[in-house]
Amino acid sequence: MSLTTGVGFRGRIALMRQLLLLRHAKSNWEDPSLADHDRPLDSEGRSATSGMRETILGLGFAPQLVLVSSARRTRETLELLEPLPGSPRIERSSDLYLASPRQILDYLALTPREIERVLVIAHNPGLHDLAMMLSGAHGISLGGKLTSRLARGLPTGGLLDFSVAGQWSDLPHGARLLNFVTPAETRGNA
Repeated sequence: MSLTTGVGFRGRIALMRQLLLLRHAKSNWEDPSLADHDRPLDSEGRSATSGMRETILGLGFAPQLVLVSSARRTRETLELLEPLPGSPRIERSSDLYLASPRQILDYLALTPREIERVLVIAHNPGLHDLAMMLSGAHGISLGGKLTSRLARGLPTGGLLDFSVAGQWSDLPHGARLLNFVTPAETRGNA
């Protein structure tokens, strides 16, 4: 499979990759004896995830790699998205549990060069802060609307679609925010 080329960061010709960031769906807080890592999704989160699956499919996104936090709520979010087209490789990692933007970028930098499409399922505040970094001062933004919406927050189940010019290790440079979809916007898709 050949990579799409385009004008990249600083005007150079670059490889175009696709990165989806998905915050886990809404989790259940009813059992105070559960550790944060072990909290499951609640019924609202389960319902919202089915709409997000249709959104991902509507983007024509077939991930080659899914990076998912080891937390129960992120794993359950992924389970509700399956089957994903293309039978992607799935890597569950405790390194992504409550990871900072830098930790997520470091993990992405390890992605093999031949991988073009990656889905990351993780947590706030790290995921939101990473999205702001990618779409803000260090990235190339599509425009003010998406970025200003994102600045107000990344809700549970929120999905961000970025094109990435260059290699995964080039991030945060070369990212361009293309789509931002919340569960409230997908209710008709379920």
